[in-house]
Amino acid sequence: MRCAAFFAVLLMVVGVFGCGKSENPPAAAIGQGGTGTAGAPGLAGETKPINPASVSSLEPPAQAVYQWLDAIRTGNDVQATAMLTQVARQKALEQDRSVRPAASDTARFQIGGVEYIGEDGARVASRWTDLDETGQPQTDEALWVLRKEADGWRIAGVAATIFDGEPPLLLNFEDPEEMAQKQQWARDEIQRRYEAQQQAQAAGNQPVEGTMMR
Repeated sequence: MRCAAFFAVLLMVVGVFGCGKSENPPAAAIGQGGTGTAGAPGLAGETKPINPASVSSLEPPAQAVYQWLDAIRTGNDVQATAMLTQVARQKALEQDRSVRPAASDTARFQIGGVEYIGEDGARVASRWTDLDETGQPQTDEALWVLRKEADGWRIAGVAATIFDGEPPLLLNFEDPEEMAQKQQWARDEIQRRYEAQQQAQAAGNQPVEGTMMR
């Protein structure tokens, strides 16, 4: 499973949009995800640390993702709100989901390549590294979906792989109701697979009937 990567992205989005906190088990306990070196789902290419002084050398969609992630890292709600598409900002306002990013002094991020989709769409890969509950660094991957608007490139959603071999799950910031449903489905599915794994492990530790314990 690669659910650790998506779980971190899920918590990031939940925190940014101020819609509660998950009570699911730690994703790291379910699978190995979150520490791979492959590119983010759906987009090949290496990610790399960006010096703030060299941000202007990035392609415009990558610059937008840098500004978005930096706003999340520093807890800059004004900047984070400004980096959303106009529809996403309006929907967040209608749903009373103010953008409230949780600052993290220990978080670092890397920006990957840009894949353009038509004239006004793009996808940008990123890696986000922060300390987990044990104090160890964990790196998670995401693919940010952007649209070019009058004010520049803006964030419309995010995609990340939950389970190996399964399609990435897209969270559409412009459709809060659908996003909430997918978030809940992801939490429930992670919980279900976690419990199934625990049960399988417990069953594996039980003696087989008719054998002798020593």
